[in-house]
Amino acid sequence: MDYPESRRAMVEERLETVLDRVEPTELAEEVRHVALSGGKRVRPTVTVLSCESAGGEADDAVDFAVGVELVHDASLVVDDIIDRSDTRRGSASAWAEYGYSPAIVASDGLIGEAFELFSPDPRAMEAVADAMVELGEGEATELVARPTNREEYMELARRKTGALFRAAAELGAIAADADPATVEAFGEYAEKVGVAFQIRDDVLDATADESDLGKPTGHDAEMGRPSVVRVTEMDADEADALAHEKSEAALAALDRAETPDLTATDYLRDLAAFVVTREH
Repeated sequence: MDYPESRRAMVEERLETVLDRVEPTELAEEVRHVALSGGKRVRPTVTVLSCESAGGEADDAVDFAVGVELVHDASLVVDDIIDRSDTRRGSASAWAEYGYSPAIVASDGLIGEAFELFSPDPRAMEAVADAMVELGEGEATELVARPTNREEYMELARRKTGALFRAAAELGAIAADADPATVEAFGEYAEKVGVAFQIRDDVLDATADESDLGKPTGHDAEMGRPSVVRVTEMDADEADALAHEKSEAALAALDRAETPDLTATDYLRDLAAFVVTREH
């Protein structure tokens, strides 16, 4: 098992343990359906790698990593309800499988479990709370004040995707007891990776095959959602170039961080490259 995969395996094992304690049975089934249906686990991997890169131990960050994945999963449940999307990660979305009310309860349950994992450290609570405020503002903006130009789109991408990536890396640095400047540098790195990730996601929605992506494609256009290729009128190549620009800016931010573990840092660098070239 290679280095990042072993970190993902740590997260997966702890995630299952956390979900095993959920009650009642009906809620446990719903949250397991959401959280264990697959996914790349990019955000929790960022948490663990950031902790190690900053000089901490992987075990110190696993609970925070699981927590950030649960927050992300909870947000996907809401996204699918808003979009009326009946597929997620190649399986039925929560609302399609259980109905709207149980799906909303499952989202709440995921957030509750997440904050129990963050609760031992006030800095972790603050980082995630800030991200959730940004995420909520992004969702509201998308619904009622959709961006009409590149600047507005980039701010939406920062809020909807970049903010939780930022929290993921900050949580790792916090778990490593890094100084505030290092926490900020890791956060800036991950926020820009998240924006690059969102831009590439928009490109894939417009160009990828649905069976490869694991969710419906062409959804942004169908729903009138503000994707980069719609708001800015960029073509796919131009949008990918913008994603690469954000990836380079992420690497510049990482260079400012105190990163004694070069192995973990190299994988964070690899991630910045991966998010702009991924095919699903």
